[in-house]
Amino acid sequence: MDQIGEGIRKLILAGIGAAAMTKEKSEGILQELVKKGELTVEQGKVLNEELKHDLKQAIRENVTVNVVRPQAEDVMQAVDHMDDEALEALKQKIAQAQAARKPQESAEEAAAEPSEEPAEEDRA
Repeated sequence: MDQIGEGIRKLILAGIGAAAMTKEKSEGILQELVKKGELTVEQGKVLNEELKHDLKQAIRENVTVNVVRPQAEDVMQAVDHMDDEALEALKQKIAQAQAARKPQESAEEAAAEPSEEPAEEDRA
């Protein structure tokens, strides 16, 4: 019986030793993977920046943007196709634009008119 007990004891100790070795090896492998992962993340960041730069350059070289302002004729034609609700909204927008221009025009007219009071330098 002592031999069986001693055999079981050795088997248990061997199992514990194997588990400890496995843990140490797995930690080492895990640390290597983390190092490789960090390197991969850094490479990914560099590659991402290069791709962004290349994309911006390709857009600059191949894309042309032309801003076209609507002509009065285009607006007039659009009015012909508006329903009553859209026409009413347009009228309100025009009224707001005119009201906003009146204070500006008044201020411009006042600035353009010469002052009737003599300047302080003329009084002295």
